[in-house]
Amino acid sequence: MTDYGVVIMSEMGHIEGRVMNAPDLSLYTGLKVPTAAKILRLLAKSGLLTSIRGAHGGYRLDRSPSDISIAEIVRVLEGPVAVTSCVDDSHEDCSVEQCCPMRGGWETINRAINTALEEVTLADMSHGTSKPVPAPLSKRANSKTASNASLSVTE
Repeated sequence: MTDYGVVIMSEMGHIEGRVMNAPDLSLYTGLKVPTAAKILRLLAKSGLLTSIRGAHGGYRLDRSPSDISIAEIVRVLEGPVAVTSCVDDSHEDCSVEQCCPMRGGWETINRAINTALEEVTLADMSHGTSKPVPAPLSKRANSKTASNASLSVTE
C-alpha cells in the first residue's frame, strides 16, 4: 500500500492547495476508489493530509512535497521500517536473538535504509512524473507477438 500512498501524495502535490477526493484520485492514478479512500483516511489521520468536509470537500496536502520524506509515508502506511525483528524499531521478538551471530549487524542495514528513505522527498519522487506513459504491457506483448508471428522457423 505504500507505493499507492506515494502515488496519491505525488498526485496531490502537483497543484498546491488542490482538494481531491477518492473518485478524483481514482481517475488520475488508476487506483480503485475504495483503495484510494482507505489510503486517504490513513494519511489524513496521521496529519500528512488535511480532511475538508462539505459538498466540495476532500483532502488537501498542506505541506510542500519537498518537506515530506518518503520515510514519513512509509511509517504511516506500514509502521516503522524494520528489516528483521531484532532491529531497534521492530516490535516483534526474535526467538534466537540472544545467540544469533548476526545480532547487531542488521541494525546497520536498517539505519542505512531509514536514512535513505528520510533523504528522499515526495518532490524527488514526483520529479518528471508528467512524462508520457508508455503503452500497457499487454499491448506491447500483443504487438511483439504479432511481429514474431511473421517470422517462421524452418529446419
